[in-house]
Amino acid sequence: MNPLVESIRKNYETVQEKIYRAAQSAGRKPDSIKIVVVSKLQPVEVIQAAVEAGIRLFGENYPEEGARKIEELKRPGGVEWHMIGHIQSRKVPIVVQNYHYIHSLDSWRLASKLEQKLELVKTKLPVLLEMNVSGEESKQGFPAWNQEVLEGCLEEIQQITTLPNLRMMGLMTMPPYFEAAEQSRPYFKRLVEVRDFLSGCFPALKLEELSMGTTQDYEIAVEEGATFVRIGQAILGERPKKLVNLQSSRE
Repeated sequence: MNPLVESIRKNYETVQEKIYRAAQSAGRKPDSIKIVVVSKLQPVEVIQAAVEAGIRLFGENYPEEGARKIEELKRPGGVEWHMIGHIQSRKVPIVVQNYHYIHSLDSWRLASKLEQKLELVKTKLPVLLEMNVSGEESKQGFPAWNQEVLEGCLEEIQQITTLPNLRMMGLMTMPPYFEAAEQSRPYFKRLVEVRDFLSGCFPALKLEELSMGTTQDYEIAVEEGATFVRIGQAILGERPKKLVNLQSSRE
């Protein structure tokens, strides 16, 4: 057995066990939580080992970096690629061509660009609306840290709901970084409140997915209702130091 494959498998199983315990403590079904293994900045050989370890759901932050890896890996069967990072309008063709799911839809402008491209290729794409629940300027997403700013987004969100090729599945957020995982809890609770409010405003939508929780705080996120957790280094190990930059992480 390849030592890297075995190490990744063990890490993955450890994360699964922690999610199982967190879900049980919250009275949730553990199989309702999906692990997005964040592979940003990881070399292709690490991702290949993860595929051999049985992982089938990967998240990338940067469209072009992910697309290169997907091509190098020869698009392994059964693997889903999720875009979890900010998407510039000019990268929309790359995203539509390579990714199966978007966690970071943060504007009408981006939504309309995606719709145009999806219409051309005759396909649909599941998406999550990214919500800024902290008010941090460094965070992307629709402003949602209080009710007043959230209500100001309703018209834009309503426009997005009319786009036939975008399947709106739920919401995503990134809380501030804290050393103590417990400090993230209020932000996860806030995303649940936002989901409930938007579900009341748009009852035809099924906002069932909540993408929240990373390596630092995923157990807290599961306790608060996460259906996707985005975990990288706890499963794949440290990222190569020479590649790591100072941009804010989405895992």
